Amino acid sequence: MKWQDELKKNITTIDELKKYFDIPEDEAKKLDEITKVHPMSITRYYLSLIEKPSPDDPIWRMAVPSVDEFVQIGSYDTSGEQENTKLTGLQHKYSQTALLLATNRCAMYCRFCFRKRLVGLPNKEILRRLEAAADYISNHPEINNVLISGGDPLTLPNEIIRKLLEMLWNIDHLEFVRIGSRVPVTFPMRITDDSELLEIFREYSSKNGKRLYLVTHFNHPKEITPQSTEAVQKVLDAGVIISNQTVLLRGVNDDPKVLATLMRQLVRIGVVPYYVFQCRPVMRVKHHFQVPLVEGVRIVEEAKKMLDGHSKRFKYAMSHRTGKIEILGIIDDEIYFKYHQAKDPSNLGKMLKFKIKPDAGWLDDFLEESNPEIACATTT
Repeated sequence: MKWQDELKKNITTIDELKKYFDIPEDEAKKLDEITKVHPMSITRYYLSLIEKPSPDDPIWRMAVPSVDEFVQIGSYDTSGEQENTKLTGLQHKYSQTALLLATNRCAMYCRFCFRKRLVGLPNKEILRRLEAAADYISNHPEINNVLISGGDPLTLPNEIIRKLLEMLWNIDHLEFVRIGSRVPVTFPMRITDDSELLEIFREYSSKNGKRLYLVTHFNHPKEITPQSTEAVQKVLDAGVIISNQTVLLRGVNDDPKVLATLMRQLVRIGVVPYYVFQCRPVMRVKHHFQVPLVEGVRIVEEAKKMLDGHSKRFKYAMSHRTGKIEILGIIDDEIYFKYHQAKDPSNLGKMLKFKIKPDAGWLDDFLEESNPEIACATTT
């Protein structure tokens, strides 16, 4: 069976979900209302990882709508993506990096998605003209890398993936390209059963002095299965380097032992831990998924105590509208941050410190009562 045919069998309605799990009728009606706002789509493979139909099950929590999604605190654009859009489907926030939104489709629609505003929904944010994107990148020699994201680029047909890579490989000043994909986690047969995709990876893994990377997204040890491990190994065998971005999620991995186990197992299968991201304050996400920063620091530091050097190379960070900010830690009653990447290059390397606010989950929660100019200190 072709992978496209398997995706057509995704569970996309609550009625279909009820064929697998017993869901009370009153709850089912509420969940159905949620899917009208933000669609549900779960691969049969990922559904098989669910042990019980409950928010206590981390796989269920990440895949199945929740009545908590009725809570609309937060924003649909927490990182300023709109203001960084230079043309439809192309963002340029950091000097060296261009971001392409190649599709609004994913193999599975994660309930914590920070692009909840567009994934699975009709929108005008997706890349329409490859030539225009290529011209923009070609005319900005400061760009040395491109991240292809979405949605999930690996839900695109192979010919489109090849065309994207060919377009980018023809731009001399690019040094590497990343594909951001959760497919190895939610739909590994897209990789394991498609020799053509693997051949594309093999062709572009180190073609003409450029490197191809896959940035994937494991959040819980239960997602590391024989199937996902096989997908990872085949990508590695094709010469593509794989790194992982985890989101710290309440009820999923907000336990130091769980987070440490995840990082160890990622290293075991050949995936480089890259970031642990603070969950963004996304509307219909923040209320039930975001962990306060004070708690997040504790979880990350306790997890790191259980890890060796390789498995604790990741940075705990947040993707704020002003830049990618590393969450350094807490000393006494103050929490420290550092600009790891910045929209304004003059902020690079700057540190910020604020008095602890127990419920703060985002930088803005501190800025509301502080003057950031006073709080800033440049590192030396």
